[in-house]
Amino acid sequence: MYQSILVPVDLSHPDAARKILSLARKTGGPDCRVMALNVIEEIPGFIAAELPEGLVARNVADAQETLSAMAADIGAEHEVRIGHASTTILDYASDMGADLIVLASHRPGIEDYFLGSTAARVVRHAACSVLVSR
Repeated sequence: MYQSILVPVDLSHPDAARKILSLARKTGGPDCRVMALNVIEEIPGFIAAELPEGLVARNVADAQETLSAMAADIGAEHEVRIGHASTTILDYASDMGADLIVLASHRPGIEDYFLGSTAARVVRHAACSVLVSR
């Protein structure tokens, strides 16, 4: 049914990441393209100037390594991007022609009712179907 599934992964919650990657593979089946995406929040320039040289590059390399191992477990492709999470997810889904976005969501706290979580923004603005797992 699905040809292409995007799975945004938060590497700070590895158990949830593995769960949604497995869910995406089961949902799409063996012939479906599954793309694991990790978005590293962009650091404002005035803060980046104060960080040790190469820190961002090391963070990206570490994320690539971790995501690569997770994606390999289910035969998925993977990519790490820098940017705003919901915007990057939506843009990537559009660029790859995703039929479905599978993502995890945490239990909302009071701050989510005022600002909205990444999952909520993706659900509101995605051009394709979105499956949210708790």
